[in-house]
Amino acid sequence: MAKNDCLTRVVAGVGIGGAVGGAFGAVYGTYEAIRYRIPGMLKVRHVGQTTLGSAAVFGLFLGAGSLIQCGKNY
Repeated sequence: MAKNDCLTRVVAGVGIGGAVGGAFGAVYGTYEAIRYRIPGMLKVRHVGQTTLGSAAVFGLFLGAGSLIQCGKNY
């Protein structure tokens, strides 16, 4: 049962990290696209790449942090 609980925590950490990272990436990508005056449909591509990249990084780190916390007994 403990392994399943740990896996659930890690998956939840990855999901929450991905959501937070995606939101932050979308906001930052939009700001950057406007600031650097990226033309036309390249804006959409830039915002999408920034969103997915931030979601992946935040999800990875929050999932890793959740995995580390699973091993600790208080």
